[in-house]
Amino acid sequence: MYHPTTRVLTTLELLQAHPQLSGADLAARLEVDRRTVRRYVTMLQDLGIPVEAERGRHGGYRLRPGFKLPPMVFTDDEALALTLGLLTARRLGLPGAVPAVEGALAKVDRVLPPAVRQRVDAVRETLITDIAPALTTPSGAIVSTIGEAVRARRRVRLRYASWRGEETERDIDPYGLVYLSSRWFTVGHCHLRRDLRVFRLDRVLDATCCTATFDPPPEFDALAYVSRSLVSTPAAWSVEVRLETTLAEARAMVPPDFASVDEEDAGILLRSSVSDLDWFAHRLLGLGCSFVVHEPVELRAALLRLAARAAAATQFPPGAA
Repeated sequence: MYHPTTRVLTTLELLQAHPQLSGADLAARLEVDRRTVRRYVTMLQDLGIPVEAERGRHGGYRLRPGFKLPPMVFTDDEALALTLGLLTARRLGLPGAVPAVEGALAKVDRVLPPAVRQRVDAVRETLITDIAPALTTPSGAIVSTIGEAVRARRRVRLRYASWRGEETERDIDPYGLVYLSSRWFTVGHCHLRRDLRVFRLDRVLDATCCTATFDPPPEFDALAYVSRSLVSTPAAWSVEVRLETTLAEARAMVPPDFASVDEEDAGILLRSSVSDLDWFAHRLLGLGCSFVVHEPVELRAALLRLAARAAAATQFPPGAA
């Protein structure tokens, strides 16, 4: 859960960045109700911050004119980089990310010269990203604990729930923190299983840093390992497709979390494990190269269904010229 003190500080930053904000505006930006906004304002007033409240249709909250905290100074490029980073952070699915981003953006906005603010606002208001939002939301404390353990090379004790709901307690040596396919993961040596394992952070119920330390394998690529693990995880269907292209082109067009590609005697083979063949057929056609399905035969049926839908969509309606 997001700490109330942080939201109070975010309230202060927003009030410094705007001449006046209504209770509804503050509630929307902080993702709380208006009663909570009033409580935050009272806390600021108790700290000696001169927040003034005006009642009525056009009322709201504002700081007493002339009150400012010492400013920070950013170059144009720094301000743009901060803005882009914060906007991206919104998509990563951590609890409290939205109010934290609003508070940080308010800090940046408050210290920018007008000309720079206009350029940054233009990017902020028009930027479209293809970063998919997180499908599941891990605890911010879990992410922070494991990130610190990776950095300090410290063992972590996890209480973990499997996809079946079975809970285990295990010690792991985390080698990396990964955001991939709209989920958060960590990968490392599991002392319970005595092998490398990948863990979804939204399934971690508790994480505690231990005093024991470890040395990760040299040049271990956490992202590559998690990508390979996702496509090899047992699922309803094991897929094998021969691609009519070169290995270099196949690796450039096939995302590592979608499938693996290898060059063998039979040609360039794409392999994956999937639960939804219709979804896989759509992605397969999107690769843009010719291919031959080796298995399963049910994938061929999924491709035929997709082709039938495409053909139907191209038909002229009755009476059309």
